[in-house]
Amino acid sequence: MSEEFEPKIIAFLCRWCGYAGADMAGTSRLKYPPTITPIRVPCTGRIDMEHVLRALKISDGVLIAGCHTPGDCHYVRGNFQCFKRVTLLKKFLKQMGINPARVRLEWISATEGRKFARVIKEFTEELKELGPLRGVE
Repeated sequence: MSEEFEPKIIAFLCRWCGYAGADMAGTSRLKYPPTITPIRVPCTGRIDMEHVLRALKISDGVLIAGCHTPGDCHYVRGNFQCFKRVTLLKKFLKQMGINPARVRLEWISATEGRKFARVIKEFTEELKELGPLRGVE
């Protein structure tokens, strides 16, 4: 009997909202797949796209979760800067033959534990359909 593929997701979570949303999901005892490795960052604007590329070398997908909407950031423009970088990164990934859907950007507030759990479930299912990411150098 073959084992079903379980994707590995590295999640960069803004300390103010994305990480707090994950914490809310945990304290609310919401169930979601144990497929993520969370990395707390001060702000999504501090994530260099090289970090995302390195994360893709050791995972099947990357989730970035930041303050609720672009422009509504604890550091004013951090999540907007991240949005611009991720947009460019997805174009680059496509040119390199990597499905850009392997990088997901979400705006999750500290009170949205349910949304956090839903996003993890959805992203895990999407990555299962895509299959493992192999051979990225």
